[in-house]
Amino acid sequence: MAQRDAAWCTAIRHRLHVPDVLPDLAVKTWSSFSPAKGVTAERVTYATADGMTVPAIVYMPDPIPAEKLPGIVVVNGHGSDKFGWYAFWSGIEFARAGAMVVTYDPIGEGERNIDKKSNAGSHDGLPLEFGTRLAGLMQVDLMQAVTFLAQRKEVDPKRIAVLGYSMGSFVAGITGAIDPRIHALVLSGGGVFGGAGSYFDRGNKPCQVSPYRALSEVIGHILFTLNADRGPTLVMNGLTDGVMGIPNTGPDWFAKLRTDTIAMHGSDANMFTTIFYPEVGHRPSWVTRDGLLWLQEQIHFTNWTRATIESAPLTHISEWAKANDVFITKNYLREDREGGLMAVGTDVPGVKRDDLMVLPSADWDRLKPQLIYETWAAKIMKQYPPEPMRDIPVAPVRTQ
Repeated sequence: MAQRDAAWCTAIRHRLHVPDVLPDLAVKTWSSFSPAKGVTAERVTYATADGMTVPAIVYMPDPIPAEKLPGIVVVNGHGSDKFGWYAFWSGIEFARAGAMVVTYDPIGEGERNIDKKSNAGSHDGLPLEFGTRLAGLMQVDLMQAVTFLAQRKEVDPKRIAVLGYSMGSFVAGITGAIDPRIHALVLSGGGVFGGAGSYFDRGNKPCQVSPYRALSEVIGHILFTLNADRGPTLVMNGLTDGVMGIPNTGPDWFAKLRTDTIAMHGSDANMFTTIFYPEVGHRPSWVTRDGLLWLQEQIHFTNWTRATIESAPLTHISEWAKANDVFITKNYLREDREGGLMAVGTDVPGVKRDDLMVLPSADWDRLKPQLIYETWAAKIMKQYPPEPMRDIPVAPVRTQ
């Protein structure tokens, strides 16, 4: 089985053009600040695939405990980035809990956008024939964040977790299958790997449909088998999440997928588990008590215990966003989506956008070719031939 699984890992990496040897990390720390009481944040950049650079904010407890910290990487949904509310909320609260947290900009968003905008969707303009290379870049972005944590002297490299939401769950679910350094994985608003017609197989987003089809032979129980080889996985979904088609791929669908995966894996060790929420749609549920309790069990926060989490006060996100002038799109401020989340913790400020900018303006201008989507896209379309899209049947999926 080990040889079989290793062959699958190699096939996934090669189909997405993930290099066998990751680039030198080339970390640069630009500055630091305190976004909230008990938290320090560093503004850093690190190298990724194709000669590009990733800006990131790294959150940590202040003071740093003597005991080693767990590490967490947050992988945002489509259009979001390190400026998104759940990125800095997670950074601050998990740092207070006693973890080091990396949040970063996906290609085309935030400081990797030509106008430094969020919710820009710039990479959606890439021809689908180059989508596997876009997916590979996103894989390396995340893997390099894991490398960053693994190399920090404050972090226990055996206690690294990755949290992916929506598009981030797609990226993280694949990375978990090919990067054994990740111990724990949370997929929220996602985890729907299997079958034609799923969310990731529909539409025209090159970051999703192209790699999904390229990996069609390993999507599903094979992908979750590889994740079980790595460590535990939690899948969190709302039962009314039409974005991910959960009304059609709900508890029974995931139960069958789990049974198939156990048969392929040969045991239920580290097999993925699920939580479903009635009357709930698309949201990053790891900020809830359920999410923190599961993470506590897997990576053991340095400052908090299970009792701390169980007794911690909660914050209603839509009320918090309005009170702190935090931007959440109207469609996601809804009670059944992100706005209705009851997040663990209080006293999280609305961090100003300028505070989350890593690079001083003059340095951003100088490094712009290494940052923005347009430079990367022009480079890869000139350097590599297009890859034909796999044409697989697409079944109808209910949308919201």
